[in-house]
Amino acid sequence: MAYKFVDNYRERGARKKLVELLKSKGIEDKRVLAAIGKVPRHYFFDETFWSQAYRDVAFPIGEGQTISQPYTVAYQTELLHVEKGDKILEIGTGSGYQACILLELGAEVYTIERQKNLFDRTIQVLPYMGYRPHFFLGDGSLGLPEHGPYDKIIVTAGAPVVPEGLLQQLVMGGLLVIPVGDENSQKMITILRVGENEFERIELDTFRFVPLVGDQAWGPEI
Repeated sequence: MAYKFVDNYRERGARKKLVELLKSKGIEDKRVLAAIGKVPRHYFFDETFWSQAYRDVAFPIGEGQTISQPYTVAYQTELLHVEKGDKILEIGTGSGYQACILLELGAEVYTIERQKNLFDRTIQVLPYMGYRPHFFLGDGSLGLPEHGPYDKIIVTAGAPVVPEGLLQQLVMGGLLVIPVGDENSQKMITILRVGENEFERIELDTFRFVPLVGDQAWGPEI
């Protein structure tokens, strides 16, 4: 499949403005901001909608999914405290944008998507862009225990509860970032594994994500 990717002064300038906007909204991690400033977000849009790519809003990508608002991506990424070499599991590949941000930070990324059409697109587009996470098609609510454990886990869809299986896939001292709530709004939660069955949980700001669908999350009827 051929892709027409152009990244000129207009797009680079738009990313710089986006970075300044995210700073004004409270994002402080310079490495996260640098990654946002480097990954060409318009590549994840149909060319018809490139003018929308650097607005700080979510945007539909098909299959009832969205590419998350840049502020949300930066917020979750900042909470992860990504270190170079971290093994990170991403639940919900979606467009692939969040995975690219994590890769720019030096993480080894395992990413799982349940929607086959999105999966089929990302496994072609991301390598074409030079980003190569480990791709998987399946139920993200179950994680990928066969490839764990993970230093960090990030969930990019709203869950009704924290899936127990994800907690057990963290290394000791590992961190999970997940939005939890109902279908209308969720609280961002960080969970640190401090013992075999001991976890420290912090509840943060309110967001609205598409639902996490799976055996350990919402059923497909939502």
